[in-house]
Amino acid sequence: MQPAPEQSPHHAYPDHWEADVVLRDGGTARIRPITTDDAERLVSFYEHVSDESKYYRFFAPYPRLSDRDVHRFTHHDYVDRVGLAVTVGGEFIATVRYDRIDERGRPASAPADEAEVAFLVQDAHQGRGVASALLEHIAAVARERGIRRFAAEVLPANTKMIKVFRDAGYTQQRSFEDGSVHLTLDLEPTAESLAVQRGREHRAEARSVQRLLAPGSVAVIGVGRTPRGVGRTVLRNLLGAGFTGRTYAVNHAFAEDRDTVDGVPAHRSIGEIGEPVDLAVVAVPADRVPEAVEDCGEHGVQGLVVLSAGYAEWGAEGRERQRELVRQARSYGMRIIGPNAFGLINNAETVRLNASLAPEPPAPGRIGLFTQSGAIGIALLSGLYRRGAGLSTFISAGNRADISGNDFLQYWYEDPNTDVALLYLESIGNPRKFTRLARRTAAVKPVVVVKGARHSGSTPPGHAVPVSRIPDATVSALMRQAGVIRVDTVTEMVDAGLLLADQPLPAGPRVAILGNSESLGLLTYDACLAEGLRPRPPLDLTTAATPQDFRDALSRALADEGCDSVIVTAIPWVGEDGEAEAGDGEVLAAALHTAAAAGPAKPVAVVHVEIGGLAEALSAATSTVTQPGTGTRPPGPGAAPTTTPAAAPEPAAAPAGPDRGDDSAPGTGPGRIPAYPAAERAVRALAEAVRYAQWRRQAALPGKVPEFLDDTIDGPGAAGLIDTFLGPDPDPRGRSLTHAEARELLGRYGITVRPTLPAPDPDAAVAAAARLGYPVALKTTAPHLRHRADLGGVRLDLADEDALRRAYGELTDLLGKPVELQPVVQAMAPRGVDTVVRATIDPAAGAVLSFGLAGAPSELLGDTAHRLVPATDRDAAELIRSIRAAPVLFGWRGAAPVDTASLEELLLRVSRLVDDHPEVVSVALEPVVVATQGLTVLGASVRLSPPPARTDLGPRRLPNY
Repeated sequence: MQPAPEQSPHHAYPDHWEADVVLRDGGTARIRPITTDDAERLVSFYEHVSDESKYYRFFAPYPRLSDRDVHRFTHHDYVDRVGLAVTVGGEFIATVRYDRIDERGRPASAPADEAEVAFLVQDAHQGRGVASALLEHIAAVARERGIRRFAAEVLPANTKMIKVFRDAGYTQQRSFEDGSVHLTLDLEPTAESLAVQRGREHRAEARSVQRLLAPGSVAVIGVGRTPRGVGRTVLRNLLGAGFTGRTYAVNHAFAEDRDTVDGVPAHRSIGEIGEPVDLAVVAVPADRVPEAVEDCGEHGVQGLVVLSAGYAEWGAEGRERQRELVRQARSYGMRIIGPNAFGLINNAETVRLNASLAPEPPAPGRIGLFTQSGAIGIALLSGLYRRGAGLSTFISAGNRADISGNDFLQYWYEDPNTDVALLYLESIGNPRKFTRLARRTAAVKPVVVVKGARHSGSTPPGHAVPVSRIPDATVSALMRQAGVIRVDTVTEMVDAGLLLADQPLPAGPRVAILGNSESLGLLTYDACLAEGLRPRPPLDLTTAATPQDFRDALSRALADEGCDSVIVTAIPWVGEDGEAEAGDGEVLAAALHTAAAAGPAKPVAVVHVEIGGLAEALSAATSTVTQPGTGTRPPGPGAAPTTTPAAAPEPAAAPAGPDRGDDSAPGTGPGRIPAYPAAERAVRALAEAVRYAQWRRQAALPGKVPEFLDDTIDGPGAAGLIDTFLGPDPDPRGRSLTHAEARELLGRYGITVRPTLPAPDPDAAVAAAARLGYPVALKTTAPHLRHRADLGGVRLDLADEDALRRAYGELTDLLGKPVELQPVVQAMAPRGVDTVVRATIDPAAGAVLSFGLAGAPSELLGDTAHRLVPATDRDAAELIRSIRAAPVLFGWRGAAPVDTASLEELLLRVSRLVDDHPEVVSVALEPVVVATQGLTVLGASVRLSPPPARTDLGPRRLPNY
């Protein structure tokens, strides 16, 4: 191949190709285009490649690169010739290059759509998933430049490279020619390639979190010489938790003769330690952090917890300092928790890590907790500590510059120590990814979320997060579609987390209530009804009830097949002298534990009023509780998958959660029973568990898109219309289609919109009615009067010409001139229920499908249901049944039920349209009149825009700052 010319000035450096990626081992690397300034880096890189790898690349011994080679490999036009490099610490560790070729394999330019591709990875970095990540990125670049296929020649002995191509998931062909394997890859993404990409992303991000949570050694940078200060506090907490690895204290101001601090080896730098350090906790002033990060990066530290403040929370200068911190850390392959973080905790028995400022570390347990706020993290830790709850892991991410809640969802999905994930989030940087990960995790264990800044639109300092245009109620509905338990307060999050971590999931909404207070039982009964549960009449044991009476009543309730869960209410006993007696809470707790252990696996919660020692005794595990791996009761509400991240710690010796099945063996203890000081809190937590359990059962049999839609959809025809409507140079702001254009486009997807004809004067209205056939409707289409029958802008059931002319005159006399009203005539539709169907593209949430009744129910009362696109048949069915006014569709007050099957089909067609064509950014069908048989779409509006970028479908990359 001839040397390439100098890079064309018409193709500037494509900085949007730069990306930070997480590799298979959890470390990070940077992918970027190769430039003419990289000659020395390329030569140095090649010198560190083994002779065998060079032979595999060039099919012959090739000990060094010639000047001509260096020129060719560093000069690109970024269109027909492209080279990408993977860097760590600023140095190359891998390269990939493509050259566009024609059908004979000669250098070519567009419209040729095939390119020859070749990789080279330093031997020291092979096996880290570098080539797989490079293939994703070079394929995306090639598609952007109009290349549809890659061709590669690989020696048969180069099995690693052959495996990279084979496992990528692209459609490919292989042949053996002239002693080499010839591979051709179709670069169009497939379901398999997307699944492969996401699987690799999951394993890499989970591993990156696991490296932070289970280090073999920790260095605290900034340990003070006096007993006070942040660094010294973290060091004491590490020692107090009994960290199983090695610990070091680092401060550049330590005297040369100082050997230890609090019994820990003391050093003036990471480099001085002389042994590998996995995790560094940075607690120095912000202006000294870069020096500490460089010291860590140069000596192989894998991750950082930056407690230091003075970053994006301090304004523009701090934001730039934060961006530089992320860039610097990632350049060395390190990930960051923070800055301005509170720290992290891992209670696994094999780790026992408390690298935080937590004054009251929680006991080991089955709850994982992530919070963006240090203050909220302190409050949550304190609340869990007071209620005797245990944590598996805790992370307070501070400014969340790098590690996010998505990363911990990746980790918790397979973590055997975590049964419930609790997250306090103030923003969701990648909503589509969050929804995908939350749905997958919720299928095996509960995910409980509190979303802060719901109305202020606040984002973590220094972040550029897409701003959602949809209301918070819609966000909540979409989270619930993904199986997320969305609660409003951190108190509710703890309440729900305690019940989900320690009790089985309920089989249904039927609740038994028993206790020694009729009034407290009635309050509980009312709260159950308010939450949509089905409570049985409370059983009043009277104030004379003994712990044995509680035990017997609970045993009978649990054995009752008509009961799915039990709420026990308890007040202090009243003595003969009328004085309240706190009683022995431990005795009552023991009685309840015994009954729960002996009965079927059903959730039990306790509502109590000032009974001393009861809550503490209930939160303590009994001696009969089965430990993980030693009995028949598996932990948690959703058993985690059997595979775990590499080198994951063994489960901590914590009380096991109860069996989530119906066949738990009697006699195996139940673990903790959650106690609540108010009936409403207990019932709300139980209601969330009921709804989540129902979602889990439904998620086990996912919905599908009916095949019959394929026979009535013309996708290519719709794509052609969209290209025509947008034109060769589309306005980036988009454009609204005319009524005729919208009808034509929707018709390609089997959606028929009843035609309307303009009526600029009475004669035109009469002529239109003659064409359409009586009876007709006369409607204004002026924006301020559209769909406003209450303002007199719609006249219905006009049976003849006289009625039409009379209505036309009344309309113009009342509302204005025809040129202002823009009246139209439309044939009457069969009587039915007026509904509205919409689909919009939200910058944060993606494509959202919405449904409600037209008019006041949806516009005034906000009675609208939402689902993410693509919607399945189950989503469509749930959509129309989840609005509060749904009974109107199903025969309310003796009316005939409408054709909901046709309505569900319409919803699926709209969903399919916006999913197939991202240029369709808005669809509104209003009104859709649903009759007893069939439906009629009377109005439609469609807006098109150049398709927005889909970050969730591109190659793996970390957010840029």
